[in-house]
Amino acid sequence: MSPGFIFATGIENSIPTIAGGRVRMDEMEKCGHYDLWREDFDLVQQLGISFLRYGPPLHTTLIGPERYDWSFADETFNDLRSRDIVPIVDLCHFGLPDWLGNFQNPDFPAIFAGYARVFAQRYPWVQLYTPVNEMFICALFSALYGWWNEQLRDDRAFVTALKHLVKANVLAMRCILDVRPDALFIQSESTEYFHAENPAAIRPAELANARRFLSLDLNYGRRVDSEMYEYLMDNGMTRAEYRFFMHNNLRHHCIMGNDYYVTNEHLVHADGSMEASGEIFGYAVITRQYYDRFRLPVMHTETNLMAGKRGDEATRWLRKEWANVLRVRNDGVPVVGFTWYSLTDQVDWDSALRENNGCVNPLGLFDLNRNIRPVGETYCRLIREWRQVLPTQSVCLQLPIVMPSEANKDWAVRQREQAYRTPHRNDTAE
Repeated sequence: MSPGFIFATGIENSIPTIAGGRVRMDEMEKCGHYDLWREDFDLVQQLGISFLRYGPPLHTTLIGPERYDWSFADETFNDLRSRDIVPIVDLCHFGLPDWLGNFQNPDFPAIFAGYARVFAQRYPWVQLYTPVNEMFICALFSALYGWWNEQLRDDRAFVTALKHLVKANVLAMRCILDVRPDALFIQSESTEYFHAENPAAIRPAELANARRFLSLDLNYGRRVDSEMYEYLMDNGMTRAEYRFFMHNNLRHHCIMGNDYYVTNEHLVHADGSMEASGEIFGYAVITRQYYDRFRLPVMHTETNLMAGKRGDEATRWLRKEWANVLRVRNDGVPVVGFTWYSLTDQVDWDSALRENNGCVNPLGLFDLNRNIRPVGETYCRLIREWRQVLPTQSVCLQLPIVMPSEANKDWAVRQREQAYRTPHRNDTAE
């Protein structure tokens, strides 16, 4: 069986477009992964990590309607299987193939779900998925802030992108479960909070704090707040579309992935404009808010910080985030995993991928020459020291995760057969 606690990292695979769709911000290319993927997998093993957030590049794999190029995915996923590394498969990360356009396209959900089904059929040993990464952030940056993809800046465009992203995620989950009925979905989503600068800013801050839950409300079939219902209806969602989300609830297959960075908290001004506030509440407080709302097992699925001028800022942040994870576990929240994202430094995230400058961001466990950073050494030590302790202190049942090397074991086959006999039921919406 798998370890009782998931220590993970990830290969950054964002692919949004900018400049009216003319420039593709392909992080796998910028970070050298296409050429150095074997070395990158070596580094994962060097750290003692068995779980990797990873996915094939959607824009070069889904090459047309029901047309796929699996060449790179076959190489990399077969290699991961041979190493007994568990991929948490990230199928859509902030961008679409050119032929699909952007997230305003109503054809995207069904086409993407078909892609997810074929992926699951091709790699039946894969069990863990994040079908669509950070749906809220993708819709926000693409259709409300005007930064990526469709580069629109209005509420109707935001709601359109959001409903397409969440529908794609839900349909993909259903298609994957048809193939792998014991699949688990670790829904990586940004955990946000909006602080009012003064009494006049309370109202816009309250609206932003209600809006932050929309993607997960729809994904988990939880009735949205009345004001958010009016917001969705006023901006193009139909009652039939809303009912779809309420009646396609797969929360019993889900782990809530909470991403938290120092940029996740915001200061709201009276006119509704915002700026970064820095860390005020922190991961433990905000994660508790999300847990109290959705009552699902939690995984800390992304965090990082630049190494900084002193060279120890990333290490100090890792220790702080880990302390927050232990805090929420000790408070009774079933936290099942932790992730430093990503394995290597990233490129151009200092501009949120809005500018193609080639600026290296020292955020990784390793630099782009694949030399380990101090935070990588600290994470390796943290994993070694805590791996055997946490399962004995678990506040929830061990997740029924099947390691790649165990996929054909009798007990794993029985687990899948039992899951086949259990229909994909719809939980009652709250």
